Amino acid sequence: MTDPPSHPPGSSAELRARHGERYRWLLLFSVMVGTMASIMSSTVVNVAIPGLSHQFVLGQARAQWVTSGFMVAMTVSMLTTPWILGRFGYRATYAGCMFMLLAGGTLGGFAQNFPLVLAARVMEGLAAGVVQPIPAIIIMRAFEPHEQGRASGVFGMGVVLAPAVGPSIGGLLVDWFGWRSIFFMVVPFCLAALWLGRRYVPVTGPGDRASDRDTPLDWTGLAIGSVGTLSLLNGLVSLRSGPAWEAGALLALATAAFTGFALWLRWLPRKGRPPLMNLALFGYRPFAMGALVALIYGTALFGSTYLLPVYMQMALGLSAAHVGTILLPSGLVLAGAIAVVARMADRLPANLLVNVGLALLALSFAGMVTVGPGSSVWLLMGWTIVGRVGLGFILPSLNLGAMRGLDKPLVPQASSVINFVRMLGGAAGVSLCGIALEWRLAAHGDSLTRAHLSPERIAAFNEVFLMLAALCALAMLAARHLRPTVRLESGQIEDR
Repeated sequence: MTDPPSHPPGSSAELRARHGERYRWLLLFSVMVGTMASIMSSTVVNVAIPGLSHQFVLGQARAQWVTSGFMVAMTVSMLTTPWILGRFGYRATYAGCMFMLLAGGTLGGFAQNFPLVLAARVMEGLAAGVVQPIPAIIIMRAFEPHEQGRASGVFGMGVVLAPAVGPSIGGLLVDWFGWRSIFFMVVPFCLAALWLGRRYVPVTGPGDRASDRDTPLDWTGLAIGSVGTLSLLNGLVSLRSGPAWEAGALLALATAAFTGFALWLRWLPRKGRPPLMNLALFGYRPFAMGALVALIYGTALFGSTYLLPVYMQMALGLSAAHVGTILLPSGLVLAGAIAVVARMADRLPANLLVNVGLALLALSFAGMVTVGPGSSVWLLMGWTIVGRVGLGFILPSLNLGAMRGLDKPLVPQASSVINFVRMLGGAAGVSLCGIALEWRLAAHGDSLTRAHLSPERIAAFNEVFLMLAALCALAMLAARHLRPTVRLESGQIEDR
């Protein structure tokens, strides 16, 4: 008779015993591949928007929902990550998300009408939203504090390859094979993530914390939060393309829904039931300020991710392939910047690193006003590189600054919440950039539907870039408070 195994099969302890000290890095690499797939699916489609608009005869507002629909779905689903991990475990959750992302990419690639394309994007967004908080949870729970900066850097270097290489390859694919090829780019990443997940992602999670299989999901909170998010995004779109009464009604509904959401989250724990979002997190000042930075930073970052490819193609007259070529060096610089800053993140205060990053990001947006049709491509490339260096300072530092000092059981909630507010800002940022662009184009007497390029169109884009620079400067005020104070234990609420 053989002795029973010392650890449950598939647990992180059993996998660690099998693979040794390197196991935590193998685990991080495994979830990094899936996160790359989810990020690629969110960003690379932007180079295909002009082709989609032409194929299905879409106006700017409807074409924007290819991006916004993904982001709304991703934003809402992020709130469910802690519950799904507790209910199904890490391995099953990760595999399910990769299957859904794979199915969404395949459906979008074969879709013959715009509603199917939009459905595929929503499917991809739901999967991406659940996956994206997981790496931060693993970094905070599987790595020691003195290793967390390095782990964030290694993870960040890998993940930025998706938006760095994605638009370049995507631009070539659009020019060679059409917009449908964009959707199939996630397929090899999803297949690799499924194989790696089966080998290295534990059934439970780092620390082998038991699954909370009997904890009910806060469906009411999820419904209220979803109504608020959808109303906010649709209201912002209606500000530009719909009647004023419709925009006002939707924004009023969003305000009421988010107010009700906050009241519900405060009331539910008094009845002994776990809320969708633990408001105790906001009693810890660094986390509250980090969430505010994430909201504003998400608005500027994702708004610019939508705006830059449109600007290069529709204001400067560059092809999709040229757009990808211009963005590729900045992505590679970002990977290098993350590697350098990650080592600083274990020694220097997060508020300093995040503020440097926000300042560089603001400078890159403001610098875009110096670019015009006669400008060198190197100038455009230079300003995008400055912005990516700024991101290199922010990405490894923001989560660490916001979540250091939290009790470990709060980490999954914290990762989910900070990603939620970042993506809420990002989803709003895409719409806000579209609204601001339409407004400034109309003020200058131009429209993106006109084939000709004009100085008025460039002036409109420049004003939107200056708006993004101002948002980054605003986020710097909140980033000053990313200093750990005292440890926040589970369930403790502090008013500071």
